[in-house]
This record gives sequence, C-alpha cells and structure tokens, in this order.
Amino acid sequence: MASKGAQKGKGKAGKGFKAAEEPSVAKSMKVWSTWAMKKAKIVAHYGFIPLIIVIGMNSEPKPHLSQLLSPV
Repeated sequence: MASKGAQKGKGKAGKGFKAAEEPSVAKSMKVWSTWAMKKAKIVAHYGFIPLIIVIGMNSEPKPHLSQLLSPV
C-alpha cells in the first residue's frame, strides 16, 4: 500500500515546473477567440429574428406586428 507522499510527484505541476510550460500569447489568443466565436454564434442565433422584426417595425410605411409575422 503506497503512502500519499510517494504519489506526490506525479501531478502536472511538480518540482520541475519551467517557464517554458506557461501558456504562450498565441495559445491564449486562440482560446480567447474560440470563446468569443462561441458566444457570437449564440448571439447571432437567438438575435437574428428579433433584429429583423425591429428593423421592419422601424421602416416606412409602419407595418403592424401581425403584418411582419404573416408569410404573405
């Protein structure tokens, strides 16, 4: 039965942690851009139809909401 102290060095950040293992600027930019694109996709997905309705209601001649939502 191994003690907990013997397994201590098997972690990711052991005694030999080097500065080269820190995340680089390019990697952090990739992570940030991926996060931003995921959020932009959600905003575009749920905001497109309300945006079209708002634009349609602010145009001339002023249509009613039922006219905007009807397929004709």
